[in-house]
Amino acid sequence: MDGNGRWATRRGLPRVAGHRAGATAVRRIVEAAPDLGIRVLTLFAFSADNWKRPPAEVDALMRLLRVKLESQARRCIESGMRLSVIGRRDRLPRAIVHAIERVERATEDGDRLHVRVALDYSGREAIAAAALRWAATTSPALDGLARTIADAGDVDLLVRTGGEQRLSDFLLWECAYAELYFTARMWPDFTTHDLAAAVAAFGRRERRFGTVPDVHVGGAR
Repeated sequence: MDGNGRWATRRGLPRVAGHRAGATAVRRIVEAAPDLGIRVLTLFAFSADNWKRPPAEVDALMRLLRVKLESQARRCIESGMRLSVIGRRDRLPRAIVHAIERVERATEDGDRLHVRVALDYSGREAIAAAALRWAATTSPALDGLARTIADAGDVDLLVRTGGEQRLSDFLLWECAYAELYFTARMWPDFTTHDLAAAVAAFGRRERRFGTVPDVHVGGAR
């Protein structure tokens, strides 16, 4: 979900205004996702590298995250959505950790859409931590490592807004065969039509997973 800060700066607004507008975009995309056939939606809210941002911006982001976690729990329950958070929790403010735990418990039975929020998340750290646990098992096998890292399975489609064309340490293992879709649209301006266009583009891709496409050879009978 890239482009919040630039969206605000171009309008002469403080960067936090872009993050607030981005939160509004999250709500409309989450509500539209199930009707487009999406069953798991992972949103990159705050990376491990984002701690390097100015402290005032980080504090504002944390306050916004806490407010949204606490205010959206009821809506998630009513909509049949499950919300969970991936990433580290030991560096987060305790109030946010408690909010995460409450909303995860409250929505654990949701089966219409699983919304995962990546918070203080690093794909490299996730792989390293899983590898340590995997190596300590009695009979490590690659599929066991995969299950440890990718608890929600592989990513089918990765969408990045804001014009940048890179993964930025997001779900590196899970995106091994993901279809990548980049758009210059800033996240606050990303609409349900944009999401539908991304899903439609995904539907036109040929996914081979290292194999070759079927070849039909014509000839006389």
